[in-house]
Amino acid sequence: MLPTDPESWTLFHGSVVFCACAVVIALAGTRITRVVDQLADRTGIGEAVAGAILLGASTSLGGSVLSVTAAWNGHAELAVSNALGGIAVQTFFLAIADMVYRRANLEHAAASVPNMMQNSLLICLLSLILFAPYLPDYAIAGVHPVTPVLLGVYVYGTLLVRRANDSPMWRPSITRETREDKPDHLTAMPPLSRLWAEFLLLMSVLALAGWTLEPAATVIADRANLTQTVVGVMLTAISTSIPELVTSIAAVRRGALTLAVGGIIGGNAFDTLFTAASDIAYRDGSIYHAMPEDSKFWAVLTLLMSGVLLMGLIRRERHGIGQIGMESVSIMVLYLLGVALLLTRG
Repeated sequence: MLPTDPESWTLFHGSVVFCACAVVIALAGTRITRVVDQLADRTGIGEAVAGAILLGASTSLGGSVLSVTAAWNGHAELAVSNALGGIAVQTFFLAIADMVYRRANLEHAAASVPNMMQNSLLICLLSLILFAPYLPDYAIAGVHPVTPVLLGVYVYGTLLVRRANDSPMWRPSITRETREDKPDHLTAMPPLSRLWAEFLLLMSVLALAGWTLEPAATVIADRANLTQTVVGVMLTAISTSIPELVTSIAAVRRGALTLAVGGIIGGNAFDTLFTAASDIAYRDGSIYHAMPEDSKFWAVLTLLMSGVLLMGLIRRERHGIGQIGMESVSIMVLYLLGVALLLTRG
């Protein structure tokens, strides 16, 4: 019988709860892909915007709740490392999705101006997070001034992404391998009200799983004598990012390539808001100034991976090493190198 008080959990209890939540996140994340794909067609907003906003935010909800809960409980290191580690592993997952799509490189086939705009927004948001620790450790009502700036840049950037989707100033060259965003037959889809209801239900499930993951992760860190950065990057970030892996592969198999790429990049941009929300929840000052060096390292690494991805989206290489893009290979190498360095330092 599992004790109700997490403080009395053993390493076994924490591991069981952690695995159970990871399974729930994977199942809910798989289902929500189909729902968002249909919402994109029903509402007419397109796969890129739906992936960036609906799919990205919903699949990131578990990680968001975990980071905010950790910050509220005073675990700043776990909150930040979960957010930044999630962005890194989700970018890594995009390279895995590239391996699944064999017809051409995913970055070539899913050419989209909104996806490139979203990735540029991500780079700006990560830069703000890295910039914050070099500013004075000053807070208004416990909130650092960078936090509202981060939220404002995200909202404004999202509006620019939507405008780029509605009225693009230039378009990528359409090749034989390019898969354009074409709506499915609406008559075969459930009613819009049912889709929204299912979407909100699945979001609630993901949020509850993320809330339950936080005490399990803290117990694992304490009982196994691991740093919260190692737990955040290697355990919570990966487990709460399972929906991105599942949904991106599911979207690729459905032929919704723009949705697959947009879901990952949009989720990454949304994940930067974990840090802003965590700063609001953190009551011991600015969470940016409580970031350990390992977390800053992952922010820099993620920034580099995002830059490589953006170059790949612009270059649009048709075929590369092992039928995947050179940028996907580079992203994999960078992520695995980061994991190796983290485990060595830890």
